[in-house]
Amino acid sequence: MRKSLYCLSLCAVLATAASAAATETLLIGPGDRLYIQVADTPEMDQHPRVTDAGEVTVTGIGTVKVVGLTPAAAATVVRDRLIDARYMRHPEVIVTVEQYATENVSVLGEVKASGAYPVGTPRSVLDVLALAGGLNEVADRNILIERHGDPGHPIHYYFSNNADQALTLQVMVNPGDTVVVSKAGIIYILGDVNRPGGYVMTNNESKITALQALAIAGGLTKSAKQGHARLMRTEPNGTHSDRELSVGDLQLGKVPDFAMLPGDVLYVPFSFARNTAVMGAASIAAAATSAAMYTLP
Repeated sequence: MRKSLYCLSLCAVLATAASAAATETLLIGPGDRLYIQVADTPEMDQHPRVTDAGEVTVTGIGTVKVVGLTPAAAATVVRDRLIDARYMRHPEVIVTVEQYATENVSVLGEVKASGAYPVGTPRSVLDVLALAGGLNEVADRNILIERHGDPGHPIHYYFSNNADQALTLQVMVNPGDTVVVSKAGIIYILGDVNRPGGYVMTNNESKITALQALAIAGGLTKSAKQGHARLMRTEPNGTHSDRELSVGDLQLGKVPDFAMLPGDVLYVPFSFARNTAVMGAASIAAAATSAAMYTLP
């Protein structure tokens, strides 16, 4: 009876491993402790630790090189060795990593305590960010994870302000991975508004429309010249655009609201003295550059 239960449980593990094999990315490394099983042969259960040379000792076949392999690939190597040694005819082998050797996960960029943190097993990205104290006030929520041993193929994770989405969509960070949190984009609302300055795009999806930006800046003052606002933008091709727009028409819905891009400068002129005839594009751009106030939405 116990043997039958063992076989059933092992078959379930084999099925789970087979479904996960296609997405397995974490490779076996020195110091990892493996769990090697062979179907219908509980006496073959072993828990070897990978040596510095990248090998484990398996009953009946001696040392096997497994470093740099996925658990599924290591299971294939062990199976083939068992067959070649004529130790078993048709073994069904499964290899799992029971314990990973402690390695550092590097968390860089806009977190409260960037650095390298030791982890012994894969951890969720939210756990890793918590180790670094969480995001700071100017962090972009588009987070990049570079896999250890797989450079050039980073994984993207969006840390949504929606708690359910943040938990549901989170990914795992493996020992040796690097997590990079960039600085969020900044827009500048200047001129005759109640709170002029630079504002970090930290809202959900890091997107802010012109009307939302004006609201964040406290709205217009009574002296604002609404019909002659100016939007200055650095285009993707590196050129600079400077166009006039009517904030009044935006507020009345006569023209559609539009998304602002990182680095945009929206200037609302005064209805007296310092209007756009006096304050040119160069002066406005200089004011945006010197804007030191970073106010959260």
